Amino acid sequence: MPQPISPLAISAFTATSALGRGLEAHRQALQDARCGLRANDFSQAELACWVGRVTGLEAAPLPGALAAWECRNNRLAWLGLNQDGFLDAVRSACERYGASRVALLLGTSTASIGATEEAYRRLDADGGFPQDMLRPPIHAPHSLAGFVAEALTLEGPCLTVSTACSSSAKVFASAERMIRLGLVDAAVVGGVDTLCESVLFGFNALELVSRAPCRPFDRARDGISIGEAAGFALLERVDAAPRAPRLLGYGEASDAHHMSTPHPEGLGAEMALRDALARSGLEPARVDYINLHGTASLKNDEVEAALIARTFPPSTRASSTKGFTGHTLGAAGILEAVITLLTLEHELVPGNLGGVDPDPACGPQFAWRNEARTVEVALSNSFGFGGNNACLAFARADRRA
Repeated sequence: MPQPISPLAISAFTATSALGRGLEAHRQALQDARCGLRANDFSQAELACWVGRVTGLEAAPLPGALAAWECRNNRLAWLGLNQDGFLDAVRSACERYGASRVALLLGTSTASIGATEEAYRRLDADGGFPQDMLRPPIHAPHSLAGFVAEALTLEGPCLTVSTACSSSAKVFASAERMIRLGLVDAAVVGGVDTLCESVLFGFNALELVSRAPCRPFDRARDGISIGEAAGFALLERVDAAPRAPRLLGYGEASDAHHMSTPHPEGLGAEMALRDALARSGLEPARVDYINLHGTASLKNDEVEAALIARTFPPSTRASSTKGFTGHTLGAAGILEAVITLLTLEHELVPGNLGGVDPDPACGPQFAWRNEARTVEVALSNSFGFGGNNACLAFARADRRA
């Protein structure tokens, strides 16, 4: 098992999703148990499903200096950066450490593939991309990180992580290693994924998309609802922000059981969970809340519910928040990390929205409705295709020893 690590401070964080823009919008939506999903009004071809769409994104073009990066994914990233004082926090970090000592580590599963889809829909008479789409950087998997690096004028290590649904959780692990090894002094981590035809119809072809709003851990669940989101966090050593919430640890694992189906006993998920507890120096009973991956797919929820039931005591609370936001794919890790940080700050355990008739695998740990309670230590699970799993452990700065 890995040894405990030194915690890191999360000195700034923010998120944008179907629930709204910024931390207060998300806190209010969680408190009100308000679902952000709506009937699909995104895809050009008809597809009966529900999506977690960010309102107003079409009317928010990038500023002129960044226009070469114009696409839906980078628009959403720009919205996400301009909230909750995040840009100022990054600028302050660059002043303290130097722009070359701040890493940028972002997760995404599709990057700006929506722009490439648009270009193919508008091929010219010779079969080439239209003139306004001849911008190679937006047709590459590194589009998101390249754009954010330019927008933030960062000069440190810049990395794109694309491991499906665990992408923007795994960036926390990469950041901790870079800071611990002295390669950088701070790291901007996060992730962005936007709705696109490839994702909607790809998941539909796998028969994983529900025709109704998703119902995580419900006995009658029948698939996911796809959403879009952007989220970012700034990680530094604890002495730089002693009152900020902490990243206590992380776990990563890949069981490679199947391209799209989890290991039947949750082997990779359990390995990631155990490693996160070990790096954090935690016993399971010390965990107050777990934000579950909980996509509302049949096998994923069954396996994760069984893992929670056999690992944690009844006092630990657990829920999926994808009934609020939809499954935001490569952005799910950071979005749900931000939601988990909100539970620490506001002592609100979000209920498992959409779940009405619990799956028999669910134990007493599940919070089916909102609960007001003190949360000092919390986990966030992100389990991706191919058995690529990550688990993050967070804590309040003033938690008991």
